[in-house]
Amino acid sequence: MNQEIFKYINVDNFCVGLNDFSEGLPFPSCVVDDFFHPSIARELLSEFPAFDSKIWHQYDNAIEIKKVCNNWNVFPETTYKVFSLLNSKNFIDIIEKNLGGDKKLYPDIGLNGGGWHIHGRGGLLNTHLDYSLHPKLKLQRKLNLIVYLNEDWKESWGGGLGFWGNESPSEPGELKRKISPIYNRAVLFDTTQNSWHGLPEAIKCPANHFRKSLAVYYLCPAADDTDQRGKALFSARADQKGDLSVAELIKKRASVDRAGDVYR
Repeated sequence: MNQEIFKYINVDNFCVGLNDFSEGLPFPSCVVDDFFHPSIARELLSEFPAFDSKIWHQYDNAIEIKKVCNNWNVFPETTYKVFSLLNSKNFIDIIEKNLGGDKKLYPDIGLNGGGWHIHGRGGLLNTHLDYSLHPKLKLQRKLNLIVYLNEDWKESWGGGLGFWGNESPSEPGELKRKISPIYNRAVLFDTTQNSWHGLPEAIKCPANHFRKSLAVYYLCPAADDTDQRGKALFSARADQKGDLSVAELIKKRASVDRAGDVYR
């Protein structure tokens, strides 16, 4: 499988990005363009399901408007292979070798919260912290890898991935960076550093365009003082501050037992 990785992924590009990872702001991160080889990116895009497909789980509420699918049974051949490679020991070895550190990384082959993601016009994702402790594996979520598949994406449409100041574990600081979700661009970032991120402004793309991405998450052993949060913790937008219904929604979304009530 090691040689297959080189057939699918521009490993040299990825390693160059990893060299800059520790210098990323406001928390360790890097951006890698041309992540997949062109033919693979093209095939992944052709396999991506339509926005109105019945395979999606849908979030449609005040803090989160998107559709997701992590069902391996519906992934076509190339998509299945790519998710397998990104979760393979050989690929994780590349990350570990280039990032260093003393924590062993593990895949989440169940793609909890990962897989295919899609946003249409009006889609958004309030600034949030991802779950800290995997609700079933009890490992800490360490890294997010997101790859975008959006051809001809225009800056005026929005949809950029924002990184916010991470001084507090309860509220995001100021917006520090915004990354445009352009075609075949990968973003890798550390989720353990009060890593507030999201796209809280509604996307303005035309009705026939969609913000598409693949997401894979990597885990590590949890220290004794690891936050026990098993679901994402969202922050209210400025226009939602003081809204009790939004506050209750955020509380429900952060609960392992109740989060399922907020999506269809």
